[in-house]
Amino acid sequence: MEKARKGQSTRKPPDPSESHDVIDAWIRSQMPDLQPIVERLDALIRDTLSSLQYAVKWKKAYYGLPDQGWVIEVVAYDVSVNIVFLGGADFDSPPPLGDSGRSRYVKVKAWDDVDEAQVRRWVKDAGSVAGWV
Repeated sequence: MEKARKGQSTRKPPDPSESHDVIDAWIRSQMPDLQPIVERLDALIRDTLSSLQYAVKWKKAYYGLPDQGWVIEVVAYDVSVNIVFLGGADFDSPPPLGDSGRSRYVKVKAWDDVDEAQVRRWVKDAGSVAGWV
């Protein structure tokens, strides 16, 4: 059995909720230009993975699975959104950014620039590797 992967820091992982309300509130708190990006991303994640758990901590949205831990972290900055795959280094075709630890990510400035099929594949992959527990 594979050893559970620890978080990227000494900080305690967020407490999971089955209610999507925490993510809805987080989306509403984002910069107006970024809200459409995080809304589309949220819908893509929820359409791709089932039995999701949600949390918001450190101004970041977390998506997790009961047996995998936190698998996706979404961070909205002033002009871009980072989609962080917490076990991304284990994907067959990992996201291009990040070269230390297990996380890999992509930066999104406009949804029109997103290869939606590729992001969906990464989200699906995230559901099959250990995340942050």
